[in-house]
Amino acid sequence: MKRIVKVILAAAFLMTATTANAAAVRIAISQFVEHPALNAVMKGFKDDLQENGVAVEYKDYNANGNMGTAGQIATQIASDAPDLIVAIATPTAQACAKAYEKAPQLAHTPMLFTAITDPLAAGLVKDYLHPGPNITGVSNQMPMEKHLEMLRRFLPKLANLGVLYNSGEVNSVSNVKRLKEAAAKMNITILDGPVTNSADVYQAAQSLVGKVDALFVPTDNTVVSALEAVIKVCERTQLPLFGADTDSAKRGAIAAMGFDYYQHGKQTGAMARKILAGAKPENLPVEFQKELAFHINPKAAERMGLSIDKAILDSADILY
Repeated sequence: MKRIVKVILAAAFLMTATTANAAAVRIAISQFVEHPALNAVMKGFKDDLQENGVAVEYKDYNANGNMGTAGQIATQIASDAPDLIVAIATPTAQACAKAYEKAPQLAHTPMLFTAITDPLAAGLVKDYLHPGPNITGVSNQMPMEKHLEMLRRFLPKLANLGVLYNSGEVNSVSNVKRLKEAAAKMNITILDGPVTNSADVYQAAQSLVGKVDALFVPTDNTVVSALEAVIKVCERTQLPLFGADTDSAKRGAIAAMGFDYYQHGKQTGAMARKILAGAKPENLPVEFQKELAFHINPKAAERMGLSIDKAILDSADILY
């Protein structure tokens, strides 16, 4: 009798598993590179769907910072024709968007981008209110004035600012362009430290030593993935380092003002639920995250030779 019950229970389990798998939504996620902010976006996205009872079968891909690999991943995703594509960061979003041109099977497949600063410049949407067919998402664009105001709190006499970024990534080029426009209004000169891959980051940081009062790392996937190389240069040369990704402060930058990328991912998950419920991407305006967090690492400041006023420390959301 016990054996019969076990067989019945096993059969019931298999039927349940099969039913669950049949009902699961197939989502392909393409992430450009491994670093804490983008990892937090993915986790926030998945947590939102799980918390809201959405059954999902995921296929996760990571291009490891390689543009060519991002294209190959997009081709693979197109051949699989999932129910939803999620692209984390600009290069992967552009690669997936390009795949639509040669993949008729994606004609009715929606795509969400996330952690992208300028989806217009990246050619992903026609405009923010009416993104166009198939593609919409969440942008992490923020006013560059906020970053410069933060820097001036630490360095009131800031005149020359070095910026490290990937000159081949649209997201980063757009960031630096907007940063220079804001800096001109505040009489701050921006000196470029362009890179093409993570191996260039150390040398780019070193090239700006003695020329600038501080270094700034925007939301650049390539540089952030190699942030420890920048920290090493700044600690050795006593050059203050700041960032736009709050996790950079935890890793060793003096301070950063930016978004909570976990919440950014959850916001993307909420958009995904709307699409899975039947909403069309073209009817969902691009969303922006508005709340900023201010993180400070006093020990990093000591290692880079900068003293911080108590008033600034007291204003931080998080101290490391």
